Formats: sequence, structure tokens, C-alpha cells
Amino acid sequence: MPDSFCGTWDMVSNANMEGYMVALGIGDNTRKIALKLKQKKVIEVQGDRYTIKTLTTFRKYIVSFKVGQTFEESTKGLDSRRCKSLVEWEGSRLVCEQTGEKRNRGWAHWIDDDKLHLELYCEGQVCKQVFKRIQ
Repeated sequence: MPDSFCGTWDMVSNANMEGYMVALGIGDNTRKIALKLKQKKVIEVQGDRYTIKTLTTFRKYIVSFKVGQTFEESTKGLDSRRCKSLVEWEGSRLVCEQTGEKRNRGWAHWIDDDKLHLELYCEGQVCKQVFKRIQ
């Protein structure tokens, strides 16, 4: 992961989060709370292991992986499912494909204009988030 990804990032925009959460099967009450929260991302690399932390005052989600190696992912803190995940570079984008109960699920991170962009997708719904670096 390029050094430009590493650091702490605050959310500045969040489009279609509700549609994405509906596709994941997240209940009404949790969706209402989640839509009010501002996320913080902390991205770290140690050797060939990458860690992405998504933090809010309500929940946190941490995923750790090696690029190019399939791993078993527990999405506890999100929709509490298990899936097989594979993260790979596609050009300058870090892309994760998740295989499990939900179709066409995954995400992509990339840097553009000094902002961290994230697309989360599941069953035809796409949530687009943008973060600014704070550290």
C-alpha cells in the first residue's frame, strides 16, 4: 500500500449509505444510528500486513490482510456475516471482493486530490465515501 494511504482520515461525505445498509440486511434502528455518525479511518501497514480500522462512537470495524491472499473475514461490527475476502491492487485502487451470502459485495479505496475515496458495494447498491487526512 503506498504511504499516501497510511494515516488517519475523517469522513467528509457519505452518499447512499442507507441503500448499502439495506442491501446488507441491517435493521432500521441500527441504520438510523449509523447514518448520524461520522467515521474515522486509520490505515496502517506493518511489513506485508495491512490494517484498516473504521471507527465511530457507536462501533468499530477492523480488517487486517495481506494483498493477494484470500482470508476468512468476520464482518462483526457491520452486518455480522462471514465471508471469503481477497484484496488486490487494480492500478492505483486497493480492491476487495467478498464472497458469501451477499452477491457482488466488496469495496475499493483510492487516493484522488489528496482525499481518500471508498466505494462500498453490495447487491447493486454503491455507497461512496470521501475522507480527508487529519494525520
